[in-house]
Amino acid sequence: MPVVYHAPMKSRWAHVKEEVISLRQEGASMNEIEARFGVPKSTQNSWFWKIELPEEARAILRQKKKGHLIEARKKAVEWHNTEKAKRLEAARISAEKSLSKIDLGGNTALELALAMLYMGEGFKTISTGIGNSDPLILKFFLAAVAKIYGLNTESMRFDLHLRADQKPEDMKAFWSKELGVPLDRFKGIFVDKRTIGRETYPTYKGVCLITCGNVAIQRKLVYLSRAFCNKILGGQDSNMRA
Repeated sequence: MPVVYHAPMKSRWAHVKEEVISLRQEGASMNEIEARFGVPKSTQNSWFWKIELPEEARAILRQKKKGHLIEARKKAVEWHNTEKAKRLEAARISAEKSLSKIDLGGNTALELALAMLYMGEGFKTISTGIGNSDPLILKFFLAAVAKIYGLNTESMRFDLHLRADQKPEDMKAFWSKELGVPLDRFKGIFVDKRTIGRETYPTYKGVCLITCGNVAIQRKLVYLSRAFCNKILGGQDSNMRA
């Protein structure tokens, strides 16, 4: 049989090959070429692999790559922040739904919440008291003991535990304003000497300790919190046995 010769297929982008190569040598990226001419990267690679780019073109491509990386990171951060905001909003809505099911009119739920807080943060010996660096937690404590037990700040002692570079008078003013307590209620200032020479974050205002002096309240809160935990655990055990 006679041998049939088949001419090699001509690329559909052959008519732009020279222009594309010229642009590449001027520093055009493969993405830019594909967007402009539709030439896929696989075809471009077959055209470019023997081409030696001048240093100026390589510098342009490096700069473009750097810019693309910066833009990609920026978009990634924006996406992450958007998704985080969605998750936080979903958590807020879920928390609001749960809170709406709780009877906040009486003291039962409030005292249980106080007991659970006290289990983690409260003084366990000598007297009733709590220490924390979060003003919200301490404001809740003051409001709860006032509503449930009739305690007021006039019967309490306030002390501050600070880092070495914190100014006592400034910290007293901060906590006085946050808690709505007169400056003269702050009795002790204790400085942690281990922090000498170490800078403190501006948002950290030390730890404020509140002491009530009524050990009977401390005993009830400790017993209530532990009894509640044991009751929940007991309920779970009985369900598992069933």
